[in-house]
Amino acid sequence: MKSTQERLKEFLEHPFFTKKSLGQNFLVSDHVVDKILSEVQKNKPAEIIEIGPGPGALTDHLVSWGLPYTALELDGRLVEYWQGRQVNVVSTDALQWDWAQHIKKFFDDSKALNKDSSRIVLVSNLPYQISSRIVVDRSLDQPQLSAMVLMFQKEVAQRIRATPKSDDYGFLSMVAQSFWTISTVCEAGPRDFNPPPRVASRVLSFVQKDSAIQDRQKYFEFLKQAWSQRRKLLKKNLASGEFLNLDQRAILESWLEKNKTVQARVEELSLAQIESLYFELGFK
Repeated sequence: MKSTQERLKEFLEHPFFTKKSLGQNFLVSDHVVDKILSEVQKNKPAEIIEIGPGPGALTDHLVSWGLPYTALELDGRLVEYWQGRQVNVVSTDALQWDWAQHIKKFFDDSKALNKDSSRIVLVSNLPYQISSRIVVDRSLDQPQLSAMVLMFQKEVAQRIRATPKSDDYGFLSMVAQSFWTISTVCEAGPRDFNPPPRVASRVLSFVQKDSAIQDRQKYFEFLKQAWSQRRKLLKKNLASGEFLNLDQRAILESWLEKNKTVQARVEELSLAQIESLYFELGFK
């Protein structure tokens, strides 16, 4: 197969051009492409979903594997290009697509066909303006994707993997780490893209992990409340408004005292502690 640079050059001979409004910085590094593809293969996908195929740095390889493949593309010119190459591409905004319906149908079809594997893997050199939202939304899906291999602006990747008591630790860290085992795949610098962005990038791998949390939307609301004002004490954030009833407020005080965290801010709590509190308050 031709190098990523060669394929991009051929692609740019078509009447297309990059749109900054869509966050289009095309990946041109064969090294980074190989790292991403290797990580996808480790997850033994039965189906692949790609957001923003662009000129096909990843797409040509992914399609060649012969697995069920779906591309989500917002740019109508690129939709037309890939449809002309007989690739299964959906003209849609990845933030608006019905992920739950697609994932459920795939799992149901797998069961009907008695397939051993029902692993869906999402892969993307994400448009950076939607990257955090994609991680949060896919974390709340039930059923959940089996794995994701995604490119982020380096600062966002650092927040996703951040640990308690660090400046980067926040709402995004907790949501992502609650439902995924996350690891770093590789780094990508501005020269790995055309046109070069002004930021460094990092590829992360997300592998689905078991969670006892049943109501993910309620957990999402709980974390939002806990992080509503980062510098406030956790007990003040959770007790403000009507998020907790009187009984739950008493449970909160008791839990904080027992765990010696009465004066703690949410950024000081580990993921295990925040989940323990969530269940102690009677949420599922």
